Amino acid sequence: MNKLRRDALKYLQLPLLCAPFGFAGAVAAAARAGFAQPVKLALVESLSGPFANTGEAVFRNLLWATERVNARGGVRLADGLHELVIERYDSKGQNEEALSALRSAIDNGARIIMQGNSSATAAALLDAIDKHNSRDPSRRVLYLNYSAVDPALTNERCSFWHFRFDAHADMRMAALMEVIRDDKAVHSAYLIGQDYSFGQAVLREARRQLAVQRPDVRIVGDELHPVGRVKDFAPYAVKIKQSGAQAVITGNWGNDLMLLVKAAREAGYEGRFYTFYGNALGAPAALGDAGVGKVLAVADWLPNVPTAESRAFYQTFRQRFPRPQDDYVHMRMQLMIEALAQSLEKAGSTDTVAVAHAMEHARVQMAGRSGSMRAADHQFQQSLVVGMMEKQGSAGVDFDVEGSGYGFKVVREIAAARAEMPGQCQMKRF
Repeated sequence: MNKLRRDALKYLQLPLLCAPFGFAGAVAAAARAGFAQPVKLALVESLSGPFANTGEAVFRNLLWATERVNARGGVRLADGLHELVIERYDSKGQNEEALSALRSAIDNGARIIMQGNSSATAAALLDAIDKHNSRDPSRRVLYLNYSAVDPALTNERCSFWHFRFDAHADMRMAALMEVIRDDKAVHSAYLIGQDYSFGQAVLREARRQLAVQRPDVRIVGDELHPVGRVKDFAPYAVKIKQSGAQAVITGNWGNDLMLLVKAAREAGYEGRFYTFYGNALGAPAALGDAGVGKVLAVADWLPNVPTAESRAFYQTFRQRFPRPQDDYVHMRMQLMIEALAQSLEKAGSTDTVAVAHAMEHARVQMAGRSGSMRAADHQFQQSLVVGMMEKQGSAGVDFDVEGSGYGFKVVREIAAARAEMPGQCQMKRF
């Protein structure tokens, strides 16, 4: 290792790089470590309000990922080594605030925009970025999406500037349906979701796939609720229990999921929850023993994936963020930053078009997991897993969630080739 990389590594071992003193401090520190001008990554996310916990969870994941890249010397471009620095922009859970944050990020020199915790916000950002990149080609930006899973974003609304690293809602639903198909105890299902593009897409696909995979299952409830505004889910829980459904299917996330499952427990509902996000952010603790053997979640990875590589990956994250409330690691976010680093180095610069062309062919792996970008629609392809909530210490559950005493046992793994779905993208290329 040359002196530059040794000095950089020594500096980058400091905790929470750049977060305490902002971008100006990061530039000065980077210069001392021998780096060229940092590459700015703008995180536009809910960092206050009802979904602040989800935004902070994202930040921890992306921070850890950039620290790892920086610790090995950053990214090598034609003019030398550059570190990756995250700048935080609070969307406050509002589309207009997100658009204002986007404008500020661009004015501050960011050319990589990262967002994911709302498909409605994602759609607004995507429209704005398409328009901006057309009007101002000297300041074009790329949009990296780690969680907004409305299928339209890589289908009829696909864009050359947008790359999605999460499996979209239809892919996630298909993975859940592989388990529901074999769950003969389910004869009726209650569908509930958040009333916006993503929640609507989840319920639409649930209806479609139930008709194909389990036509014998009756849908006894099908409703949408406002996003982030329901404080008391008891009326919904009562309807779910009275419906007699053996299963609830929901794409709810954040507090909308935690409050829903908590209300269901208090109402005495004993059926299963088939969820997109039931594995974290308060849901397991809210359910307690009532969720054991009854709550399932689909993800790109879970801490109890039964391999030594996965175990080491998770333990390293927990060493970095030891507080139980900080326990929410996403493999796809780590792979996203690795794909970005790979693409920057392949492009040899931060030129937006060159980086986009490189990212179309990104292939990355970590801790035994891997993925590749599909150039046709910019939808990342990766394996998925479905987990069942169980008590920590039971077979297959070495790790719990957020110190709750409950974790998720992997009950189904879906290979990337099987999780893949055909696209409908007609992309304008640059």
